[in-house]
Amino acid sequence: MSATSVVTIAKRSLNWSIAFSILMILAGVAAIAMPPVAGLAVNIVVAWLLLFSGAMHLVFAWYTRTVGAAVWEVLLGLVYAAIGIYLLAQPAAGLAVLTLALAIYLFLEAVLEFAAWNYLRRLAGAGWLLFDGVVTLILAVMIWRTWPSSTEWVIGTLVGVSMLFSGVSRLMLSFAARQLVPKSA
Repeated sequence: MSATSVVTIAKRSLNWSIAFSILMILAGVAAIAMPPVAGLAVNIVVAWLLLFSGAMHLVFAWYTRTVGAAVWEVLLGLVYAAIGIYLLAQPAAGLAVLTLALAIYLFLEAVLEFAAWNYLRRLAGAGWLLFDGVVTLILAVMIWRTWPSSTEWVIGTLVGVSMLFSGVSRLMLSFAARQLVPKSA
């Protein structure tokens, strides 16, 4: 492969990366503008992922060598599938459950951040762990205290903010990479 074709491929890849970044930014803004719609979309994606995972556990159960492992895989597959079906059948209730699960997750993450900070507090930069733990705990408490009324906006807004910042960071990296690609070709 010649150097010219490598440069051409790099330019095309960067153009696609920039386009994808802009789409991520637009999707993030849309999710922030319409959090209930984005939250339901996340609920549906999670439901289908659970159904797929349940099916994979059932398939894997067929190939296990012991009865105990097969029973365990079947039980896991049925639990995954049942939760996926529930999320699809009851999207509003499923979104409420996902919001509560997010609050619990953030609380546990905060506890682990505090533990990590306590263990590493003598090291330079350990204060960032404490800061992260405090912010995460505040988010968990905010979601918990407003649950279930926060159900409509929490998941969609957080996913939107994540997509927006991911799109912006990807766009900035793409522009930086573009400066490294030679202008010829």
